[in-house]
Amino acid sequence: MAASHLLDEREDDRPNGGYHVMVTMDDRTRPSMATASGDQADDKPDSSKPARLVRGFRKALRKNQDYVRITIPKSSSSHLPSEWWKTGIAFIWAGFNLVLTTVMITVVHERVPDKSISPPLPDKFFDYVPRVEWAFSVTEVNGMILVALWFIQWLFLKHRAIVGRRFFFLQGMLYLYRMVTMYVTTLPVPSMHMTCAPKLYSDSHGKIKRVLQLVSGGGLSITGSHLMCGDFLYSGHTVMLTLTFLFIQEYSPRSRLWRCYHALCWLLSAVGVVFILMAHEHYSVDVVVAYFITSRLFYWYHTMANNQALRDSPHNYLSRTWWNHVFNFLEKNVKTTVPCTFSWPLSLPSACFKNPCKSYSIVQSARDE
Repeated sequence: MAASHLLDEREDDRPNGGYHVMVTMDDRTRPSMATASGDQADDKPDSSKPARLVRGFRKALRKNQDYVRITIPKSSSSHLPSEWWKTGIAFIWAGFNLVLTTVMITVVHERVPDKSISPPLPDKFFDYVPRVEWAFSVTEVNGMILVALWFIQWLFLKHRAIVGRRFFFLQGMLYLYRMVTMYVTTLPVPSMHMTCAPKLYSDSHGKIKRVLQLVSGGGLSITGSHLMCGDFLYSGHTVMLTLTFLFIQEYSPRSRLWRCYHALCWLLSAVGVVFILMAHEHYSVDVVVAYFITSRLFYWYHTMANNQALRDSPHNYLSRTWWNHVFNFLEKNVKTTVPCTFSWPLSLPSACFKNPCKSYSIVQSARDE
């Protein structure tokens, strides 16, 4: 007796996203069945028990069309559609808030009091740790290393579209909050060593040039693009150092080798944050508030994203955040936790390897009679 298994791989033939496995009877078995049934019919009357069994068996075969359908459910990765267009919207959101923040810095710069009139506020960290001139350069170098590491890691993630829009959304939110805090409260310079660019007052053309210079230089002091004051509360450098480390840790394996990588990234982030204070470029409250807002926002978002039951619960107080509707839009089709899997960033589309006609995989198995 032999059997032939037919696996239909077409997308449109799968109910609920599964596969069909068809098990058919070999033609060689059917004549013997027919002969057996004929012999039974000739030897015994129709009312005999063996004849009724044969007819019942034959009727069952015709009724079930000689095959059994088995549905194999889709894997969990099929519940994670890429939806790159949503990632593009999140990227625009982050870029818009970044540019808007630089515009706000030029506005706040005009309101910063002169340090000869309003000296720096007292800060406990500054009382015990003298200023180190080169410390802020170390902070910015550490930040660039972390951003580069995160970008490379993100490129090799299988679900990079989902992770990317989460990163861009949170980055845009953090810069939006920063824009608000620096506008409502303008602090004096934290140290007398700071030299602020001259105020332009009503010179709109000069302010636009400063915005473009700040954006082109990435807002870094080592590029010579950041010469304005007033963007103290809260620290943008602390935001990026913390956010990149949290994403690096969240979307990488927990094996021993990767734990060493996590420790290295944590060290880069922690040293960068401490050296901000050692350079006396921000008040201690700027760094504390930046870390708190960045980490809490990251944890809130991922708590909601990784718990489907929590999203649907009427007692979920996290859903009362003002950005919950945006969250539901971005995470609507993400029904499970995003697995930490990697793939090549550039690959040929699977359609190149598929026959445009209906494709099957046929597996033959035979047994000697």
